Amino acid sequence: MHMKQPAIITIDGPAGSGKSTLGELLARRLDYLYFDTGVMYRALTWAALEQRLDLNDVTLLEYTARSLHIEVTAPIYTDGRQYTVLVNGTDVTWLIRDPDVDRAVSRVSSYPGVRAELRRQQRIIGQQGQVVMVGRDIGTVVMPDAPLKIYLQASLETRAQRRLAQLRQRGSRLSLEQVCADIARRDALDQHVMQPATDAIVLCSDEFAPEEEVAYILALFDNL
Repeated sequence: MHMKQPAIITIDGPAGSGKSTLGELLARRLDYLYFDTGVMYRALTWAALEQRLDLNDVTLLEYTARSLHIEVTAPIYTDGRQYTVLVNGTDVTWLIRDPDVDRAVSRVSSYPGVRAELRRQQRIIGQQGQVVMVGRDIGTVVMPDAPLKIYLQASLETRAQRRLAQLRQRGSRLSLEQVCADIARRDALDQHVMQPATDAIVLCSDEFAPEEEVAYILALFDNL
């Protein structure tokens, strides 16, 4: 049966809702680029921390966003990564997952000028097509004309459990309560970009395994 594959699929939702897992699975199934747009904000935050920039200096952060060369590519090593992130040629794929970056990324990404610049860069990648774009505001702001938009929800407890499992794999000793509090704090900071697009299909990942979500989305193609 012929499927009408959308050139661009957006997946939005809050931290820990399972967007990355779903996005990577779907992109692999379709042989599309998996583009987690959040890594661009993390890359900028990592660079700002590395250069010891004042995170309250909006002008400086906007300048840094424009001047950094951030690349997101298919994995270049088989070390469990979903993609490779380069900042001015340096592989920062694992460095941008540091807890210091976790704590600072919402503040850095809350500045309108920073978001505008990184959205511009994201749009260029998205417009090339054959891409699954994952983030917070892709369907609403970055790619509002995308033919298929998914909004993924999950309870705070489910999201905290997932995040804790990821952190434990990297040797972190944070408690579930600490992770829960951190996600709730990020939710509050990110509230301005956490609404689904009016034409998005809303899924709750508490109720489905990632493979079931992929099957559901593939079945939607015939209705586009």
